[in-house]
Amino acid sequence: MANNLQTFLTEYLEHLEIEKNRSPKTLENYAFYLGRFLEYLGSDKSPSAITHEEVRKYRLWLNRLIDVHGEPLKKNTQNYHLIALRSFLKYMAKRDVKTLAAEKIELMKMPDRDVSFLEGSDLNRILEAPLKAQSDSENPNTVLQKYRDKAVLELLFSTGLRVSELVSLQIDDVNLQRDEFSIEGKGGKRRVVFLSEQAKYWIKKYLGLRKDMNPYLFVSHDKRKGAQKKSVVGGGKAKSQSQYGHLTPRSVQRLVKTCAKLAGITKPVSPHTLRHSYATDLLQNGADIRSVQAMLGHSSITTTQIYTHITDKELKNIHKKFHGKGRKDD
Repeated sequence: MANNLQTFLTEYLEHLEIEKNRSPKTLENYAFYLGRFLEYLGSDKSPSAITHEEVRKYRLWLNRLIDVHGEPLKKNTQNYHLIALRSFLKYMAKRDVKTLAAEKIELMKMPDRDVSFLEGSDLNRILEAPLKAQSDSENPNTVLQKYRDKAVLELLFSTGLRVSELVSLQIDDVNLQRDEFSIEGKGGKRRVVFLSEQAKYWIKKYLGLRKDMNPYLFVSHDKRKGAQKKSVVGGGKAKSQSQYGHLTPRSVQRLVKTCAKLAGITKPVSPHTLRHSYATDLLQNGADIRSVQAMLGHSSITTTQIYTHITDKELKNIHKKFHGKGRKDD
């Protein structure tokens, strides 16, 4: 088999799938980013063709590239390409393949991420918004939706779950007799998340009204007449929507956006805003950064450190309270 870059890329993606147990989405992203590099350099080239000068030219090419929307690539997107390339180079180095050392590639310096979060009255208003929404109280589906939406928001803020983690939850995953349960996050890593009393209360209320046999924790309750009676063929049997459907990430995003509007919050709010709010609340109330890292499921402390600048305002109060108390005025 030819030892060209395309061959090594195929083997590298298989390595990520088998040895590293990466998700299909991660494999798709790495195949795209590295495929773009091979498109630039030539997939039939040998690994030794990757030189410092070629990478410099590639970075210039990326910076001038126009995407499908007619826009230049964002700086963080360019970095994703370089991160994938560095990982590919490390893989080849471990196989004693002659190529450029991964550490020769430096990432572009990025400004601090702008982390949006809610606190105080904004947070309280959005958590209460589902119960204050005007609706037909006689419609059982409407009541179910209100309780479901309330439970979704309380669970997001209580646990800091990613939206993908939340929608994949099944009823059996959440033990309401305890204050904690295990969740599988990115890369198949498991972590423990903790339930607040409010989250437990509203999940119980919501599940208490459910009459379906759907195993998922959060499902759609379509108000359209007959919507639940639709069927699809799967696995050789006809199944009603209420037997297999669950909320999608997009539907939870719409839910949160609607509740933010009802709460009178004008800035953009998403499920990830509640995850940011969860992390910020922990740090502002004295949690250490390592504990927050574990509770968020971050593999690197660097990712969690995006939250530390949020709590810097607390340092001013600490300085004022504790510094210089032993000095006397002249």
